Amino acid sequence: MALIVQKYGGTSVADPERMRRVARHVADARAAGDDLVVVVSAMGKATDNLIELARQVSADPPGREMDMLLTTGERISMSLLCMALHDAGVEAVSFTGSQVGIITDTSHTRAKILEVRGDRVREALAAGKVAVVAGFQGVSVDREITTLGRGGSDTTAVALAAAFRADACEIYTDVTGVFSADPRLVPQARKLAWLQFDEMLEMAGAGSKVLALRAVEFARNHQVPIHVRSSFTWEPGTWVSDERPAGAMGKDGAMEEPVISGVVHDASESKVTVQSVPDRPGVSAAIFEPLAAGGVNVDMIVQNTSTAGTTDVSFTCPTADLARAERIVRDVAASIGAGAVTHDDGIAKISLVGAGMKSSPGIAARMFRVLADHGVNIEMISTSTIRISVVVAAPMLETAVRALHTAFDLDSGSDYSAPLPERK
Repeated sequence: MALIVQKYGGTSVADPERMRRVARHVADARAAGDDLVVVVSAMGKATDNLIELARQVSADPPGREMDMLLTTGERISMSLLCMALHDAGVEAVSFTGSQVGIITDTSHTRAKILEVRGDRVREALAAGKVAVVAGFQGVSVDREITTLGRGGSDTTAVALAAAFRADACEIYTDVTGVFSADPRLVPQARKLAWLQFDEMLEMAGAGSKVLALRAVEFARNHQVPIHVRSSFTWEPGTWVSDERPAGAMGKDGAMEEPVISGVVHDASESKVTVQSVPDRPGVSAAIFEPLAAGGVNVDMIVQNTSTAGTTDVSFTCPTADLARAERIVRDVAASIGAGAVTHDDGIAKISLVGAGMKSSPGIAARMFRVLADHGVNIEMISTSTIRISVVVAAPMLETAVRALHTAFDLDSGSDYSAPLPERK
């Protein structure tokens, strides 16, 4: 008998029929002898609708009240799924994050999990029941309801799997696994049978939306195997773990994986440039410390060679943070005697990710040659041990991704045919 944590995303429980299908799947797993903890997200676009509702009544909703509001979406899902399980002949009981004992810090709307107590879930499992837990939420050390931010239900599921030492954490979503590229952009993208934690971390950080970055970090730190699957087809998906699971073969059954596992893109960032920055010690800190204090998540940074005692500094950040970043940087530029501050919101980041880079020299050179041959100009470059990222003009995104996917032998040979979610 195995203990499995299953997480169902918003599209998986978007309407009553989808809810009943999930209940039947849970019932089948229970009948096979597995103990189950099920984590659910809010139905469909419920969270987005609640955020919009808050904006209609308040220009600046307090974080505490936003958390109180947003947690209702998952509470609806957990209750309805328990009702559907009851009709399927499965004993189930629902729990909020606070009832489970998911203890967080005090940061409203983006809290971090400090501890999972889980006594009530253990009692439910011992009684032979399925425990259905509202994802995305917990209770702070100050006894306030908190939410974990976007992707928080993934983090909830992995945290519970770690706390209960589950055999696996299954993440059910609207795609059949993790792909070598977005199939909506690259029709011949192939589903990956297995990824190492570090590869999935780099892909999530580079823009892949299949798994939340914090959930992957939690899984790696606690060695929780993740299985990304589709709640529309129920077929085997992508395993994320440091050890290859049995049956998770490489491309065409090969034991050795390709050098590159995937081409990831992110069109949600903008570039900010500070011109004529004085080239002296402490200036970079003067720019980036206020950005950090202001909650701006800086990604890539490039500093040009100093000329006549000054240099230009460019960085990327989420477009959602662009206005705040510019305000902060303009104030800093004035205080340090720098020049104009400009921005470019027409960029895209493209990344190659693959553990094979560690033992394969020349990947960067090959990437740059492929982009040059297709007329794609590189504006910024960033690297890690298993990732190379470049910033290009947004209109060149599709050309660049498809060219790289083909050049690094990732094409599957046939177009992906399963239904795909709409782009958000």
